[in-house]
Amino acid sequence: MSSENWLVKLRSQGYRLTDARRAVVETMAQSPRALTPADVHDLAKEQYPALGLVTVYRTLEKLEELHLVQRVHQEQGCNAYLAHADGHQHLLICESCKKAVYFEGDDLDDFFSDVGKKHNFTVKDHWLQLFGICEDCEKEK
Repeated sequence: MSSENWLVKLRSQGYRLTDARRAVVETMAQSPRALTPADVHDLAKEQYPALGLVTVYRTLEKLEELHLVQRVHQEQGCNAYLAHADGHQHLLICESCKKAVYFEGDDLDDFFSDVGKKHNFTVKDHWLQLFGICEDCEKEK
């Protein structure tokens, strides 16, 4: 989904489309990697120098509510954000450059169901993130 579609969705939910919010949306929509709020702030400031960090956090919160971005857990405890995939997808995330690749894993449903049964849970949903080093970063070593 393009940044223009994201902006239309924000506007349809009653959000004003300020230049600052537009800079955050365009930064997130175009990024192939998971970005922390500080990363978004730094990148979007190139487009809108007066951008404040509070605006970044608030915009990311709204984008997450609208299922346009999703949180990506980071080792350091700080969340990063990534453009949301269509359908149910899992993530491979490079620990070095933060590049993120979505993949499907329907064959994992039985596994998660078995884990739930083993521990007396009914698994309703799951979210899988795998961390490693991408091919480009491996080559740089």
